[in-house]
This record gives sequence, structure tokens and C-alpha cells, in this order.
Amino acid sequence: MKIGVVCYPTYGGSGVLATELGLGLARRGHEIHFITYRRPARLGFFHENVFYHEVDSGADYPLFEFAPYETSLASKLVDVVENYGLDLLHVHYAVPHAAVAYMARKILISRGRYVPFVTTLHGTDITLVGSNPAFAPTITFAINKSDGVTAVSDALKKATLDNFEICRPIQVIYNFIDFERFKRNNKDHFKQAIAPQGERILIHVSNFRPVKRVDDVIYIFKIINDQTPSKLLLIGDGPERNKCEDLSRRLGLTKDIRFLGKQDAVEELLAVADVFLLPSASESFGLAALEAMACEVPVVSSNVGGIPEVNIDGVTGFTSGVGMVDKMAEDVMKIFESDETLQRFRAAALKQAERFDIDRMIPQYEAYYEKVLRASRSRPEEPVMDC
Repeated sequence: MKIGVVCYPTYGGSGVLATELGLGLARRGHEIHFITYRRPARLGFFHENVFYHEVDSGADYPLFEFAPYETSLASKLVDVVENYGLDLLHVHYAVPHAAVAYMARKILISRGRYVPFVTTLHGTDITLVGSNPAFAPTITFAINKSDGVTAVSDALKKATLDNFEICRPIQVIYNFIDFERFKRNNKDHFKQAIAPQGERILIHVSNFRPVKRVDDVIYIFKIINDQTPSKLLLIGDGPERNKCEDLSRRLGLTKDIRFLGKQDAVEELLAVADVFLLPSASESFGLAALEAMACEVPVVSSNVGGIPEVNIDGVTGFTSGVGMVDKMAEDVMKIFESDETLQRFRAAALKQAERFDIDRMIPQYEAYYEKVLRASRSRPEEPVMDC
């Protein structure tokens, strides 16, 4: 198949999944075309069967106060479909990408081609953007007009059906992990540099938005560090970083916390960690937690959204209500009770992560694409909404 992939080219979960899925499909012989405004964060500079098409935003046109990205993207989709003979578009996020794909499909229909598109819902488009009533009509319309819809967890599927008038079936295909990349390699020399006295190492990875509650990570660490010598690695960047750096200073933790910013080789840092902290207020799945578990790092997290589908309470780590920093710290100390206890949680985390192996999930996407393509061959102009 020739597949166009539209995503945000960022370090967030949706961009990671879209890129890793595209690369995985390319390894299986499909021709993949990434179409976005910047090269995706995890897309290297050459991969067989992989193409990258940059979208020109039109920002240099003096009429516009804000560049009309959606219009430029729709035109680029039409251009790539026509010039490379794409069979299918896979767009990540309902807004704006599904709405843009609908526009592109209408243009292509007017030129005698019907190219179906699959929309994958990742969470923010439903739980945050979707909570704004101003976006609801567009999100509802874009999802219902998609030729196929997937969600990355059962919790996200339920939230979508609960909050929008959706007429189309939603297929759950979980996020996944590439075990060729995410595995616990021996990084003892690296660990020695971070924790020279054998301190426990905690880690958190996110985009430092308020929903990630990175300040809770620091409060949890403070409680733990008062009981046992520890180090905290904070990976990522975003609007809350300055606030969190200031908090670490006020709590007297600067010598024990490292703000490492965005990291491409996050698996090397996970390989030295003992516990992953994820106290988010909202998570559709928790891809960062899954990556940690693949590296045999148990997770202490909140129990919102799709996280309990990944992190099994009392088995792969622990879950708690949002904001329960005292309990989360207590749970970390349970894992640190002994080396044997930590090892038991490590083994369980890896076993659970193996359920989400990329080699299990890509065939599900391939089968779903084939189903959508078969249906589109006998479809009239566009999907009919039965609401």
C-alpha cells in the first residue's frame, strides 16, 4: 500500500506513534509518505520506502495575521496523492487533520479520485480540545466523515462516544513499543555518573504541560529523597519547566534533580532508572510509561484515562488518584523495599509491555486499512452518517 501519514511532528505521544507506525509499515514493504510542516522528531534522514513532504504554511503572504496551515495542508495532501498515487491517508488527531483530510478528499472526488482516510484519536483532541464547545461540531463532523476511526485505548473510545454524537464504529488499536529500541541495556557506567553513591534513580518524561503535573513529580521526589538517597531525571521541555526549576530550588533539591530537556535517545536514560513517575491529570494511554516498562522500569502513576490499561496496580507498579503525592511516594518506597521487590516489579513491567509489541499492533493496522479500502471501493461520494 501507498499510505500518507499526517501528524504533529513533535515529541508528544501522537507524533511518536505516527512516526514509529510509519517506519514499521515501511519495513514491511509499504510506501509511506509523511506530510507535515516539519520533519517528525523520530524520523531519521533516510529510510527505505519512506518519503517526507514539507507543508508550506504560506506565512509570507502579507494578508494573513496567522498562517492558514489547514488550507496549505489540504493542498499538499491533494498534490501528494495525485503525484505519488497514494491509496490511503492516515491522519492523527481529529482537529485539524481529519477535517483537512475531508477537504482534500472532496477536492480529489471533484477530480475523479476517491482516497479514503483513517483518523486516529490520541486524546488531546477529545479530552482537552474537545471539551471546548466551540470545537465540538468540527470534531464530530470530522470523525463521522472519516472512512475509519481508531482510538489508542478503550478509555479514549469511551470518552469519545460519551462526549460526541459519533455514528461511526471506533476500533481500538493500542499504542505500541519497538523492542529493537526500547530495552534495558547495560548502562552501569552511565548510572555511576548520575548516582555515584548508588542512589535510587527516578525518572519522568513529558512535554511539561500543566496536565502532566510535573510539580507533583518533584513533591513526590522530595518525600522519597528525605527517606532514601535518590536522584530525579526530568526529560522534556514545555511551559511548566521554569516553574518546576524554581520549585526544585525552593525545596533545596537542585543537586539531586537534573533537567535534561528534550532527548532523542530517551531509552538510554530509561535503562538506568528504577521507577518512572507519571502523575498526570489526563492520559489517553500513557506511551511514556509503556516505554519505561519495556526498559524494565516499574511505574507509579495516576489512575486516569487509559493508564490502568497499561500500568497494572500492584503488579507493574502502582496507580493512585490525581494529586495523591503522599500515596505515590509511599508506593515508590514499597518498590524500593528490597532489591528482590524491585526486581519482581521490573519483570512484571517487561511482561506487560510485551503485550504492546509493535509486531503485534502493525498487523492490526494493516488489516484495518484493507477493510477501509475494500469498503471505499463500493462507497458513493462519502460515508453516510446514520445519526
